[in-house]
Amino acid sequence: MRIDPAADPTAFPANPPPDPDSPASVADHDWAAFQNIDSMTNHWDRPGWTDATRAYYWLIPFATSADLIAQAQQCQQVLAGMGFDAIDRTGLHLTLGRVGLAEDVDQQQLDRLIDLAEQNPPPAATAHAIPMAGSRGAIRYSIAPWTPVLRLHHHLDTAARATGLLGIGPTPSLRPHVGIAYSHRKQPAGPIQAAVATLRDLWAVTVRIDRAALVLQRREAGAYRWETLHELLLPDT
Repeated sequence: MRIDPAADPTAFPANPPPDPDSPASVADHDWAAFQNIDSMTNHWDRPGWTDATRAYYWLIPFATSADLIAQAQQCQQVLAGMGFDAIDRTGLHLTLGRVGLAEDVDQQQLDRLIDLAEQNPPPAATAHAIPMAGSRGAIRYSIAPWTPVLRLHHHLDTAARATGLLGIGPTPSLRPHVGIAYSHRKQPAGPIQAAVATLRDLWAVTVRIDRAALVLQRREAGAYRWETLHELLLPDT
């Protein structure tokens, strides 16, 4: 099944790349979008999030990807002292979407969601984490191809809706990426863009899209933390 991404003014970048399955197309498109911003925002300045907020998310964890961890740490060193909270090795992930706030989802719905997610999930796939670009509030890897991630997102969104939940967001609006650092202040983007530009000649890291984790996420000082409730393993083809 092919899922075509669509323009969405609330996404970043708002428009998808010309070829979402081409690493070069995705990387160039993400970099051009990052170059077009004038300032970085405070990632943590988000209405609705407090220290007490808990929410269920689906994400793809990369805590066991040694090559990705090593390169991410190398890139984080370049950003040291520039107003960022580095994401530690246990926190590297690709966010698929929010299932709901903890108080809005009961255990019966979670159990049903897991059961439905386990039914005929899409196959595992290989992708590339491409250094390096950013958004208004973070520095991040581009991911390509998009199709395996979009298929997984669609599968999990369909499962959530069948459970009676609102879903995890429109699949065509997803912009797959893996963050390495969150901006913790407002600042001009120019010096950050110059620093990130030095990282763009690093090699793309091969990663596996072979699982999704259902987590209960919270926010701590300068970091997201979570408890993994279920890990959906994708079948090899």
